[in-house]
Amino acid sequence: MSTAATHDAHHEEHAKGLLRWVFTTNHKDIGTLYLVFALTMFFVGGAMAMVIRAELFQPGLQFVDPQFFNSMTTMHALIMVFGAVMPAFVGLANWLIPMMIGAPDMALPRMNNWSFWILPFAALMLVGTLFMDGGAPAGGWTMYPPLVLQTGDAFPFLIFSVHLLGISSIMGAINIIVTIMNMRAPGMTMMKMPLFVWTWLITAYLLIAVMPVFAGAVTMLLTDRFFDTSFFNAAGGGDPVMFQHIFWFFGHPEVYIMILPAFGVISAIIPTFARKRLFGYSSMVYATASIAFLSFIVWAHHMFTVGLPLTGELFFMYATMLIAVPTGVKVFNWVSTMWKGSMTFETPMLFAIGFVMLFTIGGFSGLMMSITPIDFQYHDTYFIVAHFHYVLVSGSVFSIFAAVYYWLPKWTGNMYDEKLGKLHFWLSAIFVNVLFFPQHFLGLAGMPRRIPDYSTQFAGFNEISSLGGFAFGLTQLLFVYIVIKTVRGGSKATDQVWEGADGLEWTLPSPPPYHSFTTAPEVK
Repeated sequence: MSTAATHDAHHEEHAKGLLRWVFTTNHKDIGTLYLVFALTMFFVGGAMAMVIRAELFQPGLQFVDPQFFNSMTTMHALIMVFGAVMPAFVGLANWLIPMMIGAPDMALPRMNNWSFWILPFAALMLVGTLFMDGGAPAGGWTMYPPLVLQTGDAFPFLIFSVHLLGISSIMGAINIIVTIMNMRAPGMTMMKMPLFVWTWLITAYLLIAVMPVFAGAVTMLLTDRFFDTSFFNAAGGGDPVMFQHIFWFFGHPEVYIMILPAFGVISAIIPTFARKRLFGYSSMVYATASIAFLSFIVWAHHMFTVGLPLTGELFFMYATMLIAVPTGVKVFNWVSTMWKGSMTFETPMLFAIGFVMLFTIGGFSGLMMSITPIDFQYHDTYFIVAHFHYVLVSGSVFSIFAAVYYWLPKWTGNMYDEKLGKLHFWLSAIFVNVLFFPQHFLGLAGMPRRIPDYSTQFAGFNEISSLGGFAFGLTQLLFVYIVIKTVRGGSKATDQVWEGADGLEWTLPSPPPYHSFTTAPEVK
């Protein structure tokens, strides 16, 4: 064959390789696409966080103007929520749910492909707003009017990208529900499903319930801006606080959408490395369902300072405290699973234990903020920022790391480098605390959030926080290195990577049938 012909053949093969990823309907390929996309967005959103922390390293205005600073806070949040955490969990769902329930693939494979490919375009449009006249939206990720209505040409693009991200989420959720309901292996009743499958089933219902509410809220913003409606414009008889009600009716369940799959991951990992069955399986299922239900009736705890009637404030205070009960049940069950277990501390287990401890700190600070009169002091300070980052970084993100280390040998056939994995854990665990713990003190001392400049009394803690932020960000490059190194080679993973008891290695409580992991059973 001539050189030109060889080149053409190579070119064709390469195109086939690329097209495989564009047209794939295989749940594992799509899971991989989601995870790679999420990792990319994690670094894009992380870079924006670095801009925020660089600006806050010292008092005064150093690097960026206030408008751009506020654009960074808005974009950082939207990208981390809709671009990093949620797609990562959907990627895990795609990879694991069919294998855990013994299904050959997801129920709606074409829709699966489409729901992924909407994402990169929506994300590009979102990031693209940074380069438009008037700069990216600077109304916070909550997009409160009237702030967000003053954001120039970028505004309609922001709204459209949010719509697309929501459509993708709804499609993914429908797919997950149909798969779990219709494609379980014979004999796998609902109460025999692994908890990761349960948490995702419940999460998918949450997504379908709240994403249209969010779509409605941003559409009303759009018509206020371009069609002279007055939904949120007081001059026309509207009410900007109504937007907050609608937004947080979406926004609070959304927070649980980002943490419930994490509960599922942790409930798979802790029993494996404790070599015990999960303590209180059915109570875990009921607790997850309770959290999901309660998440719909606590939204106004984000709004204690808007002038709610006293009755409303009391209701939302008690409802918010109530949601701590099922969450506490979960933490109790994880700790009970570890109690007297034969524990080993491989990287996934370290991240799982880190999750339990740090997520609990986030839970306790949430309980503090549920107390209405005290929340008047905390509201819109860095205490809030510290609280939700303990839940979302040392909660959601740590659980995603745990899941990747735990299932990577299954995905790639290779073992990751355990020493590097442990190094990644310890650096992450230390720096995430250096980054966010001082923010509790800043908030209690009264430092407002979303402000690029601050009084000199806050300088010390901000300096510590920023140093922790840069160190935490750099540590994540180590994670990328570990993953790439594992994908490219390494010691081969055996059938029983994690030596659990009673076939506990990969799923709980019932192992999937052989054909979901391997092409054929071994001939004995």
